[in-house]
Amino acid sequence: MKKTIRVSVMLLALFAFFAIAAASQSLPEKLAELEKTAAAEMDSTGTPGAAIAIVSGDGVVWAKGFGKTSAEGGSNVTADTLFRIGSTTKMFTAAAFAVLADQKKTRFDAPVSTYVSGLPPKVSGLTPHMLMSQSSGLRDMNTDVMSDDDGALAANVAAWKDTAFFTDPSTIYSYSSANFWLTGLIVEKIHGKPYADAMSDLLFQPLGMKHSFLRPREAMTYPLALGHNRQGKEHSVNRPAANNAAIYPGGSIFSSVNDISRWMIAVLNDGKIDGKQALPSSVVKELMKPQFSLPGDEPVFYSYGLMGYKVGGVDTISHGGVSRGYGATIFFAPVQRYALVVLTNSNGQTLPRTRQKFNQLFLPLKPDAGDGSPKKFEAADETQLRKYAGKFRHEPQTWEFLVRDGKFYLKLDGSEHELRQTDKDTFGYPQGEFLFVANSKGNFQHVFMGLYAARRVE
Repeated sequence: MKKTIRVSVMLLALFAFFAIAAASQSLPEKLAELEKTAAAEMDSTGTPGAAIAIVSGDGVVWAKGFGKTSAEGGSNVTADTLFRIGSTTKMFTAAAFAVLADQKKTRFDAPVSTYVSGLPPKVSGLTPHMLMSQSSGLRDMNTDVMSDDDGALAANVAAWKDTAFFTDPSTIYSYSSANFWLTGLIVEKIHGKPYADAMSDLLFQPLGMKHSFLRPREAMTYPLALGHNRQGKEHSVNRPAANNAAIYPGGSIFSSVNDISRWMIAVLNDGKIDGKQALPSSVVKELMKPQFSLPGDEPVFYSYGLMGYKVGGVDTISHGGVSRGYGATIFFAPVQRYALVVLTNSNGQTLPRTRQKFNQLFLPLKPDAGDGSPKKFEAADETQLRKYAGKFRHEPQTWEFLVRDGKFYLKLDGSEHELRQTDKDTFGYPQGEFLFVANSKGNFQHVFMGLYAARRVE
């Protein structure tokens, strides 16, 4: 125990040293260190191109492009180069809905049937709040509708049946892009224009985001980074470029870090930018506050298109994005009035080491107060293990948990994996962790896997 405490004290002292060192650096020194980290991470991952911007208060303190728009050559990436921003689109879809709510044209608690007719009964009874807080119970599903036409979004949602649910609404958080497809359709119906045009009218134009689009034929008329598939460090241009208007509201905006910086400034300043009220303050309020808590002991919440949690004791709210060939992160520390955006043209790459370096350099992080000892919890005996055992489903996947000879196993895709308890009601193996979530009667009705949940079926 003395050795553990001694090591922990040393780690705390080391953390404090780096925190003091970061605080004593000038802004140019911090930016130089961040740029060095970004360049090194791009080199180590083989990322062809990236752009990064930092907002502080009501202004951009740094915006820079790295690398090339294509692994086959291309041009230099700049802060004006367009990338597809993946699921960070969700916060913009939510903001557009919130603008309409501020105009008294829609409500967060009204049934979907108020705005979209002809849907199955269970879908019709959902509310925009359930959709945008990822608490609707809808599966994270694919669509059979593939089209570049504006009518594709409505056709996608019209094909749903009540089997689109994996569980009942308002019972558990589980990530699903379908929630935002339906939200985007509501925006389209209320505003009276296709989703792509509604987004321009409600958000991009008021914010001065002059180079933000949904349609590729608009985006390609400006400097555009091509999306890339990746295999290790090797990258190849994604051909043909992916596009489907049926899923635009979940993750399809094209934008640049300069344009997104205007969004971040507005969010940090109660909707104001350039001395004008570009967004109603109510929109920012709705997007920044907790809307639905994630399972577990840690205070993590989902707002509308944003996830909130503490980083080193600092309140943050953010969202990542993956669109075929691209990666994105938009990150806010509202109290410190800092924001960061990272865009890349590498499939799913968000330069996490660079984001961590930003946190270290610009935020007042605190060290973990623990003493380094393993987390204490009451180990589950065989009787308790059998309460977890069973089949849980989030179509099309099924997870089966088994108890045998006092040990706990996961059966998945024909293979068995022994699970080790890591916390109360939590078990893991190298590929992930499972938190068993009890209902009001104390029965374990769901299992949660970090972003997705599954419901007990046996």
